[in-house]
Amino acid sequence: MRANNMLGVLFSNEHDEKIRELTEKRAMGSVPFGGRYRLIDFPLSNMVNSGINKVGVITKNNYQSLMDHLGSGKAWDLSRKREGLFILPPFGDTSSVPNSRVEYLASISRFLHNSREEYIVLSDCDMICNIDYRDVLAFHLEKNADITLVYRLGEIPEESANPTVYTLAPDGRVLEMLINPAIKGTCNHGMSILVMKREKLISMIQDCVSRNMFSFKQDFLQRNIKQYKIYGYEFKGTVQTICSMKSYFASNMLLMDPKVRAELFNPNRPIYTKVRDDMPARYGLGSSVSNSIIADGCVIEGTVEDCVLFRGVKVGKGAKLQNCVIMQDTVIGENCCLSNVVVDKDVHIQDERTLSGSPDYQVYISKGSVV
Repeated sequence: MRANNMLGVLFSNEHDEKIRELTEKRAMGSVPFGGRYRLIDFPLSNMVNSGINKVGVITKNNYQSLMDHLGSGKAWDLSRKREGLFILPPFGDTSSVPNSRVEYLASISRFLHNSREEYIVLSDCDMICNIDYRDVLAFHLEKNADITLVYRLGEIPEESANPTVYTLAPDGRVLEMLINPAIKGTCNHGMSILVMKREKLISMIQDCVSRNMFSFKQDFLQRNIKQYKIYGYEFKGTVQTICSMKSYFASNMLLMDPKVRAELFNPNRPIYTKVRDDMPARYGLGSSVSNSIIADGCVIEGTVEDCVLFRGVKVGKGAKLQNCVIMQDTVIGENCCLSNVVVDKDVHIQDERTLSGSPDYQVYISKGSVV
């Protein structure tokens, strides 16, 4: 089965409320990550690497940053005469269920009807992984499934938004689906990735809307477990779930681990992002850097330990940074001391400032602040 027979749909605003500090002025999909990326780069690159050449990105609000990042889709080879990247415009809230996926999909019914692909992949933007959807589609066809849900075997991430847990038959069929269960330890928890036929999705969404049922997990999936053949596909690679500021910080710090980097940034399935032509990072004579990710355009004249620095960050003389995530074009003055701090874009930290958080509760400095 050719992969370009799949249509991709991404939800860019799903779970914005979980990291409200970072999504106050941007969508979840455009939250910066890992020195040069945005969260949407991972699911979008996964789709492109799987041969999907038509992707719709559903937006609701705060989408200026997302549109600026995606542009025409050229960085992902989605700037095309036919197919390509589609930014699907905002819609009105009519359901009583907040952030209803059913309503999102009902609002883009024309886009779904006009598409020609036989299958569709749905994904959120808060799951960081490197997955080949061709393998998921092959499993879907092998089982002759109506719906295939991607899951991971492990512990449910802390503060995860309404996690789903599946009970599976030996052949992988989903027998039971629990939403937000009080389960500790290892279980089959969902990754918010789904594969099914496009026409079946349209008919099931229409059925939900006609019955005034707008909960995707309860009304679309849980209600239909016995009626349809729903299977679970286990993904065994590295997965990072962004569901709180703590998990965002921890996921950035995990990139220091060579094994995690090797799995996420597989050269055979690269993660694409918007190109910014910066000069290489420059290190002053008195600078010291250890176990850190330093992006292009940085100027380092102080000490940096266990940090992620985005493009264009400037660290002044005598400054000391430890366990920090510093986003692009931030200027850190001389003799500053920062520990366990997340600094958003375009922040100016003046000379001789001291900011200190803890490993479990980081200090956050909002975009464009002067401290």
